[in-house]
Amino acid sequence: MTRAVTLMREVPVPRLDLLDRATAPDPEGLDVIPPLENGDYLTRAEYERRYDAMPEGVRAELIDGIVYMASPVSYRHSGPHSSLTMWLGDYARATRGTHMRIAPSVRLGPKDMPEPDTLLRIVEEAGGLSRVDEDDYLSGPVELAAEVAASSASRDLNQKKRRYLERGIVEYLVVVVRTREVLWFVRRGGRFVAMKPDRRGVLRSKVFPGLWLDAPALLAGDDRRVHAVLAKGLRSREHAAFARKLRRRIGAS
Repeated sequence: MTRAVTLMREVPVPRLDLLDRATAPDPEGLDVIPPLENGDYLTRAEYERRYDAMPEGVRAELIDGIVYMASPVSYRHSGPHSSLTMWLGDYARATRGTHMRIAPSVRLGPKDMPEPDTLLRIVEEAGGLSRVDEDDYLSGPVELAAEVAASSASRDLNQKKRRYLERGIVEYLVVVVRTREVLWFVRRGGRFVAMKPDRRGVLRSKVFPGLWLDAPALLAGDDRRVHAVLAKGLRSREHAAFARKLRRRIGAS
């Protein structure tokens, strides 16, 4: 999105309802775009219009029509975020036909445009659920969305989790900083069910064979152990078969 439009906070806008006031012209006929405000209730189209006009560096999400402005990122949040990013990035590099992305805006529907901390998706050419629109924004549900929940824990585990399920996200991984938990939900029978670790304490993705996570190591900041367990997953027969399937799909597209 371009942010070339200048915000004009000093020009009064006729107060209609929360959905209509943004499109009302000012008395002089100028196209005045109000800033995003925490708690605004907007359509996704209007949210995108306002987001385009915000200064660089501002981050926000639209969840079920409600705007949530991002808080500053704490040091405690950044550690697990870095570990998740490296873990998913290593898997994507080893698995042609998958992409990892950091904090992209995702068009999930007319009232939802979240920004997951990181995500892993199967590309459209390989049969993935999402696509990249002509204006270079991701659209549709992804196979795996991941969040580090610090100040946003309540929202991530309630409103966002509910909307992710309703809008078709297949797996949802949440690192809860305060309680030191890793919760990995998988879609099953129209609901999200918490995944259980295997007898060695390793969580294994149902959508991405070979994507194995040692949750205690992640929480302890032991990236070496996290990547050693992932490496075992990448050497598994399940991952080899999955990688061959994706390559065939890409070759046939």
